[in-house]
Amino acid sequence: MDYLIAFLAGGAICAVVQLVMDNTKLLPGRIMVGLVVAGAILSFFRLYEPFENWARAGATVPLIGFGNLLFQGVKEAVDSQGFIGTFYGGLENAAVGIAGALIIGYLASLVFRSKMK
Repeated sequence: MDYLIAFLAGGAICAVVQLVMDNTKLLPGRIMVGLVVAGAILSFFRLYEPFENWARAGATVPLIGFGNLLFQGVKEAVDSQGFIGTFYGGLENAAVGIAGALIIGYLASLVFRSKMK
């Protein structure tokens, strides 16, 4: 049942984003930034945690979950270190995901060639 809920929740997020992409003139980069910011805002108002507990991977894998992860890292770092935590808390919390994306992106660039002209 957990897999089904995660699939449906993640799919619903992706479907909403696809509707936004199809029905607005927003560029994909702006939509992605909007998702991260939306995740941080929902986390600030403590609305994302109940959704995350229910949907599990369906809520943490999409970009909106990355905004939640960044906010939680900043919140924890500010609580323990003060103002300086705003500068490193989010990156410290998301370091594994960021490093993984960079490494896999680099390896993919070695295997595949760009078709841009």
